[in-house]
Amino acid sequence: MSKLMWKPGTMLYPLPAVMVSCRNNEGINNILTVAWTGIICTNPAMLYISVRPERHSYNMIKETGEFVINIPNRKLAFATDFCGVKSGRDIDKFAHLKLTPAKSNLVAAPFIDECPVNLECKVKEIVKLGSHDMFIAEILCVNVDEGLLDSKGKLQLNKADLICYTHGEYRTLADSMGSFGFSVRKKDDKKRK
Repeated sequence: MSKLMWKPGTMLYPLPAVMVSCRNNEGINNILTVAWTGIICTNPAMLYISVRPERHSYNMIKETGEFVINIPNRKLAFATDFCGVKSGRDIDKFAHLKLTPAKSNLVAAPFIDECPVNLECKVKEIVKLGSHDMFIAEILCVNVDEGLLDSKGKLQLNKADLICYTHGEYRTLADSMGSFGFSVRKKDDKKRK
Protein backbone atom coordinates (compact mmCIF):
# COMPACT_ATOMS: atom_id res chain seq x y z
CA MET A 1 0.00 0.00 0.00
CA SER A 2 1.42 3.35 -1.04
CA LYS A 3 1.12 6.28 1.43
CA LEU A 4 1.52 10.03 1.05
CA MET A 5 2.98 12.12 3.86
CA TRP A 6 0.88 15.20 4.66
CA LYS A 7 1.52 18.08 7.04
CA PRO A 8 0.13 17.73 10.59
CA GLY A 9 -3.65 17.98 10.64
CA THR A 10 -6.86 16.96 12.34
CA MET A 11 -7.27 13.54 10.71
CA LEU A 12 -8.53 11.59 13.70
CA TYR A 13 -12.02 10.69 12.44
CA PRO A 14 -14.86 9.95 12.98
CA LEU A 15 -15.62 12.14 15.98
CA PRO A 16 -18.73 12.63 18.05
CA ALA A 17 -20.70 15.67 16.89
CA VAL A 18 -22.27 17.09 20.04
CA MET A 19 -24.38 20.09 20.89
CA VAL A 20 -23.06 21.88 23.98
CA SER A 21 -25.64 23.89 25.87
CA CYS A 22 -24.62 26.60 28.30
CA ARG A 23 -26.07 29.52 30.24
CA ASN A 24 -24.39 32.73 31.34
CA ASN A 25 -24.78 34.34 34.77
CA GLU A 26 -27.64 36.50 33.43
CA GLY A 27 -29.65 33.39 32.48
CA ILE A 28 -29.13 33.60 28.70
CA ASN A 29 -28.83 30.19 27.03
CA ASN A 30 -26.81 29.18 23.99
CA ILE A 31 -25.91 26.08 22.01
CA LEU A 32 -22.55 25.43 20.37
CA THR A 33 -21.62 22.45 18.20
CA VAL A 34 -18.35 20.75 19.10
CA ALA A 35 -16.49 17.89 17.45
CA TRP A 36 -13.31 18.24 19.50
CA THR A 37 -14.56 16.25 22.48
CA GLY A 38 -14.07 12.92 24.19
CA ILE A 39 -13.89 10.91 27.39
CA ILE A 40 -10.62 11.29 29.29
CA CYS A 41 -11.21 9.43 32.58
CA THR A 42 -13.48 6.73 33.99
CA ASN A 43 -13.25 7.40 37.71
CA PRO A 44 -14.21 10.14 38.17
CA ALA A 45 -16.08 10.25 34.87
CA MET A 46 -14.51 13.11 32.91
CA LEU A 47 -14.48 14.52 29.40
CA TYR A 48 -13.17 17.51 27.53
CA ILE A 49 -14.38 19.99 24.95
CA SER A 50 -12.06 22.27 23.01
CA VAL A 51 -13.49 25.69 22.14
CA ARG A 52 -12.04 28.69 20.33
CA PRO A 53 -11.84 31.69 22.72
CA GLU A 54 -13.61 33.91 20.17
CA ARG A 55 -16.74 31.71 20.21
CA HIS A 56 -19.75 33.24 21.98
CA SER A 57 -20.16 30.22 24.27
CA TYR A 58 -16.52 30.31 25.41
CA ASN A 59 -17.00 33.08 27.99
CA MET A 60 -20.37 31.66 29.07
CA ILE A 61 -18.73 28.35 29.95
CA LYS A 62 -15.66 30.03 31.45
CA GLU A 63 -17.69 32.33 33.75
CA THR A 64 -20.10 29.64 35.03
CA GLY A 65 -17.85 26.58 34.86
CA GLU A 66 -20.77 24.48 33.60
CA PHE A 67 -22.13 23.04 30.39
CA VAL A 68 -24.15 20.10 29.08
CA ILE A 69 -23.06 17.78 26.28
CA ASN A 70 -26.15 16.84 24.28
CA ILE A 71 -25.72 13.86 21.95
CA PRO A 72 -27.80 14.41 18.79
CA ASN A 73 -29.39 11.87 16.48
CA ARG A 74 -30.22 11.87 12.77
CA LYS A 75 -33.31 14.05 13.31
CA LEU A 76 -31.08 16.75 14.81
CA ALA A 77 -28.41 16.82 12.07
CA PHE A 78 -29.68 20.17 10.69
CA ALA A 79 -29.76 21.71 14.18
CA THR A 80 -26.30 20.31 14.95
CA ASP A 81 -24.84 21.95 11.86
CA PHE A 82 -26.77 25.21 12.41
CA CYS A 83 -25.47 25.55 15.98
CA GLY A 84 -21.93 25.20 14.66
CA VAL A 85 -22.15 27.90 12.01
CA LYS A 86 -24.48 30.51 13.56
CA SER A 87 -23.46 32.64 16.53
CA GLY A 88 -25.54 32.99 19.68
CA ARG A 89 -24.58 36.67 19.60
CA ASP A 90 -27.02 37.07 16.69
CA ILE A 91 -29.76 34.50 17.30
CA ASP A 92 -31.49 32.53 20.05
CA LYS A 93 -30.75 29.03 18.77
CA PHE A 94 -33.20 27.30 21.11
CA ALA A 95 -36.09 29.48 19.86
CA HIS A 96 -35.03 29.51 16.21
CA LEU A 97 -34.66 25.71 16.02
CA LYS A 98 -37.66 25.05 18.31
CA LEU A 99 -35.50 23.09 20.74
CA THR A 100 -36.55 22.64 24.36
CA PRO A 101 -34.17 23.97 27.06
CA ALA A 102 -34.96 21.43 29.82
CA LYS A 103 -34.01 22.01 33.45
CA SER A 104 -30.85 20.12 34.30
CA ASN A 105 -30.52 18.19 37.54
CA LEU A 106 -27.13 19.43 38.79
CA VAL A 107 -26.06 22.44 36.67
CA ALA A 108 -27.73 25.73 35.76
CA ALA A 109 -27.19 25.21 32.01
CA PRO A 110 -30.21 23.56 30.38
CA PHE A 111 -30.05 20.31 28.46
CA ILE A 112 -31.63 19.90 25.02
CA ASP A 113 -34.67 17.73 25.64
CA GLU A 114 -34.81 16.46 22.05
CA CYS A 115 -31.35 14.85 22.34
CA PRO A 116 -31.51 11.22 23.51
CA VAL A 117 -28.55 11.57 25.91
CA ASN A 118 -27.32 14.57 27.93
CA LEU A 119 -24.20 14.78 30.12
CA GLU A 120 -24.22 17.50 32.78
CA CYS A 121 -20.65 18.74 33.33
CA LYS A 122 -18.65 20.87 35.76
CA VAL A 123 -15.39 22.42 34.53
CA LYS A 124 -12.33 21.39 36.55
CA GLU A 125 -9.56 22.99 34.48
CA ILE A 126 -9.02 25.10 31.37
CA VAL A 127 -5.91 24.33 29.33
CA LYS A 128 -4.72 26.85 26.71
CA LEU A 129 -3.63 24.92 23.64
CA GLY A 130 -3.35 27.33 20.68
CA SER A 131 -6.35 27.89 18.42
CA HIS A 132 -8.57 26.25 21.08
CA ASP A 133 -8.73 26.05 24.86
CA MET A 134 -9.61 22.71 26.40
CA PHE A 135 -12.26 22.62 29.13
CA ILE A 136 -11.64 19.52 31.24
CA ALA A 137 -14.86 18.67 33.05
CA GLU A 138 -16.33 16.12 35.41
CA ILE A 139 -19.55 14.44 34.29
CA LEU A 140 -21.94 15.01 37.20
CA CYS A 141 -24.83 12.97 35.80
CA VAL A 142 -26.21 11.53 32.57
CA ASN A 143 -29.82 11.94 31.40
CA VAL A 144 -31.06 9.16 29.10
CA ASP A 145 -34.28 8.89 27.10
CA GLU A 146 -36.31 6.09 28.74
CA GLY A 147 -37.29 4.83 25.28
CA LEU A 148 -33.69 3.64 24.81
CA LEU A 149 -33.91 1.12 27.65
CA ASP A 150 -34.82 -2.51 27.04
CA SER A 151 -37.15 -4.52 29.30
CA LYS A 152 -34.27 -5.20 31.71
CA GLY A 153 -33.29 -1.54 31.94
CA LYS A 154 -30.19 -1.92 29.76
CA LEU A 155 -29.32 1.05 27.55
CA GLN A 156 -29.75 0.28 23.84
CA LEU A 157 -27.81 3.27 22.47
CA ASN A 158 -27.81 1.76 18.98
CA LYS A 159 -31.54 2.60 18.81
CA ALA A 160 -30.80 6.31 19.19
CA ASP A 161 -29.68 6.73 15.54
CA LEU A 162 -26.70 8.85 16.60
CA ILE A 163 -24.56 10.88 14.22
CA CYS A 164 -20.85 11.59 14.00
CA TYR A 165 -18.59 14.05 12.19
CA THR A 166 -15.97 12.86 9.74
CA HIS A 167 -13.78 15.03 7.54
CA GLY A 168 -16.32 17.82 7.04
CA GLU A 169 -19.46 15.66 6.90
CA TYR A 170 -22.11 14.50 9.35
CA ARG A 171 -22.78 10.76 9.10
CA THR A 172 -24.85 8.13 10.82
CA LEU A 173 -23.10 5.26 12.55
CA ALA A 174 -22.58 1.96 10.72
CA ASP A 175 -23.83 -1.50 11.66
CA SER A 176 -22.34 -3.33 14.62
CA MET A 177 -19.39 -5.62 13.86
CA GLY A 178 -19.18 -7.07 17.37
CA SER A 179 -19.35 -6.11 21.02
CA PHE A 180 -16.46 -5.32 23.35
CA GLY A 181 -14.28 -8.41 23.76
CA PHE A 182 -15.69 -10.30 20.76
CA SER A 183 -12.19 -10.97 19.44
CA VAL A 184 -11.29 -13.11 22.44
CA ARG A 185 -14.69 -14.58 23.31
CA LYS A 186 -15.03 -18.37 23.27
CA LYS A 187 -16.94 -19.89 20.34
CA ASP A 188 -19.85 -20.97 22.54
CA ASP A 189 -20.19 -17.37 23.81
CA LYS A 190 -20.18 -16.02 20.23
CA LYS A 191 -23.28 -18.10 19.39
CA ARG A 192 -25.17 -16.44 22.25
CA LYS A 193 -24.36 -12.93 20.98
